[in-house]
Amino acid sequence: MNVRRRLIPGAAAVAACALGLGTLTACSGSAVADTRGHGGLDVVASFYPLQYLVEEIGGTHVSVTNLTRPGQEPHDLEISARQTARLQEADAVFYVKNLQPAVDDAVAQSGVRTKVDAASLTTLEKHGNEVGGHAAAHDHDEGEDAGTADPHVWLDPVRFAQVAEGVSAALKKADPKHAADYDRNTAALRKKFAALDEDFREGLADTRTKTFITTHAAFGYLAERYGLTEEAVNGLDPESEPSANRVRTLENLAKADGVTTVFYETLTSDRTAGTIARDVGLRTDVLDPLEGITDKSRGDDYMQVMRSNLKALRTALGTK
Repeated sequence: MNVRRRLIPGAAAVAACALGLGTLTACSGSAVADTRGHGGLDVVASFYPLQYLVEEIGGTHVSVTNLTRPGQEPHDLEISARQTARLQEADAVFYVKNLQPAVDDAVAQSGVRTKVDAASLTTLEKHGNEVGGHAAAHDHDEGEDAGTADPHVWLDPVRFAQVAEGVSAALKKADPKHAADYDRNTAALRKKFAALDEDFREGLADTRTKTFITTHAAFGYLAERYGLTEEAVNGLDPESEPSANRVRTLENLAKADGVTTVFYETLTSDRTAGTIARDVGLRTDVLDPLEGITDKSRGDDYMQVMRSNLKALRTALGTK
């Protein structure tokens, strides 16, 4: 089960180096994105979505270190000796169990007081290559990833809002004297998630087709939430090679369902997407699984990139 991508913008990393923010900044070869420097609760996040939640809820009372540097695949992260030491110093760590094996091992061996598995704060489902209408209505071959717990809960605003509530509870427990501020920040974030959910519901309610094709099965929860069907070239592992039969199936499905676009990810090759698109006369575009933010991201934070994803989906699915 592989998952990919990015974190703090390059300019932020350069600024961190220039300011000399400790030994574990983004200028290090094994770098972590480190926002320490103002005191407060010392928190480690395993990758960008969790960094976003902790910073939004914690505000000025938290200093967040992100273990996954910009452009790095979260799943393939290897924990350095410095990062291991960093974990030992932290007051709290937030991660997604079974997403980054090296993080799981390091967290288990660390003495961090507050260890929060974000996957335990909501419900996970088993997804294969097909999620949504087709998968629910037909007996399709879901591929080798069928039955694997899908970790991409952050791409469903409703589920991710549930995770946010759990993050808030953990911060309050770790730092009770600032509980009122955490509650206030959580309430503001709750409204942001509600508005994002409403935008997706309204934006995807009346489209010409409900089916979209991606090279990586990252958007299953989003598809289920908004009545869409995700058909993935690969399963949960974006590096796996699709079978010739799967490619033919997708080409036939694209013609039958009026699919216009094959989506790929910013930091992966568009070769497979381009091949399918050329064979059927489709276009390609980016749908961002938001595992990090880089200068290639269509937005500066979670909310902006999610709305860029909505725009891309509306264009691909067609509005009536």
